[in-house]
Amino acid sequence: MSALPSSRELIVEADGGSRGNPGPAGYGAVVLDPATGETLAEAAEYIGVATNNVAEYKGLVAGLKVARELFPDATVHVRMDSKLVVEQMSGRWKIKHPDMKPLAAEAGRVFPAGQVRYEWIPRERNKHADRLANEAMDAGKRGRQWEPSASTAALDTSAARNAAAPPPSGPPGDATAGAARARAALGSRQGGGDASASVTASGTAPAPGTAPASAAIATAPAGPADDFTPAPAQAATASASTAVEAAGDFEVEAAVMRPASALPAQPQAAAAAPRQGWTGGPDLGAPATFVLLRHGETALTPEKRFSGSGGTDPELSAAGLRQAQAVADALAARGTIQEIISSPLTRCRQTAAAVAARLGLDVRIEQGLRETDFGAWEGLTFGEVRERHPEDLDAWLASPKAAPTGGGESFATVARRVAATRDRLTAAHAGRTVLLVTHVTPIKTLVRLALGAPPESLFRMELSAASISAVAYYADGNASVRLLNDTSHLRT
Repeated sequence: MSALPSSRELIVEADGGSRGNPGPAGYGAVVLDPATGETLAEAAEYIGVATNNVAEYKGLVAGLKVARELFPDATVHVRMDSKLVVEQMSGRWKIKHPDMKPLAAEAGRVFPAGQVRYEWIPRERNKHADRLANEAMDAGKRGRQWEPSASTAALDTSAARNAAAPPPSGPPGDATAGAARARAALGSRQGGGDASASVTASGTAPAPGTAPASAAIATAPAGPADDFTPAPAQAATASASTAVEAAGDFEVEAAVMRPASALPAQPQAAAAAPRQGWTGGPDLGAPATFVLLRHGETALTPEKRFSGSGGTDPELSAAGLRQAQAVADALAARGTIQEIISSPLTRCRQTAAAVAARLGLDVRIEQGLRETDFGAWEGLTFGEVRERHPEDLDAWLASPKAAPTGGGESFATVARRVAATRDRLTAAHAGRTVLLVTHVTPIKTLVRLALGAPPESLFRMELSAASISAVAYYADGNASVRLLNDTSHLRT
């Protein structure tokens, strides 16, 4: 392990997850040198059955404790993608759930008040801790404790020997002495100290019989910082904590978990395992639930022509009007919609008007829900664009930053617009179920962002005219995709 930063400032990134909420859970935490970005230590643990929030808090506590072992008098910058934990630990949100209070209190006792500051970061910037949490859960599934992965190499032989050596003398604050103290402290905990944790300074497997719920802490090697991009096999489980549920009622209580396709089969041992940790529900309150309705057909829809916000703004066809009425009847039968917000384009206004008349609600217009401007491609089929603008089309398919010919909008631009609209609407409609009448690209973008999926996933989603999707947004920034591309209300 390299010498610790002489500034005695440390960065702690932490995360936690639960495959079931509550379900098999684990956390991950990493301590970084703020000057170089180098990994100084990692911690991860499979904690048995718990909720997402419990796992996140436990990851925070573990990260703070490792940082304290490295430098007890350090100033610590905590970065997490849990809005709930960050806001509660910063004192801006009240901690109401009884299961969260002892965890928050424990985190607050690790360092004196004033030595720790908290920052919320997007999930994309918390990949290291997220990966560790998933590795811990995967290890727990196998009945093993977590051990450092190949992407984070273990200490070399000499460093491992140094871990057991007494710290050299030196003036207080000397970085070399501090590093040695940290190695000795970590090494002294091997097989002793904290009964719930074991410490490893190498990539060797744990001793047979090791309890799967024990934590492991690994010091990192000297060298350049890893960008911690998940390997392809890990990419699915390293994605955002979200759920895909084929729910028929948008008010159904949905747990925040990982995409169904990313979840491994539940281990048989999990059912018999002791329920470790806390198992109360998350302190998130009711989510803002957006029911996403694509407008009905226009004359361009069956011909699969580009129809964005820069074209002729077509009206609904006769088929589209029938579809709008059918979805209005279906939503009236559900009885869950409380507000209606629409794109400014005519086809969405007409669809929204049909639903509003059936439900007795008003329609509010939101410019951020408009479709992509497809520039010179408006009104053309994909084949026609391929013939006329082949190079521009290839660029557009290859990169979300590429815009259609003639000054259209790139998908990256649309994503920024849609994300800003999402944030504004979720803040204004917490606890309510709102119908958003919009278009293909905004709906796919909201689903993609909720799942933490890459931009190219936009080309892999099918979204029919007048179809319904739904996403719930929680106070901690997590999202639950409850339904995608439902057209059951259009079947005869």
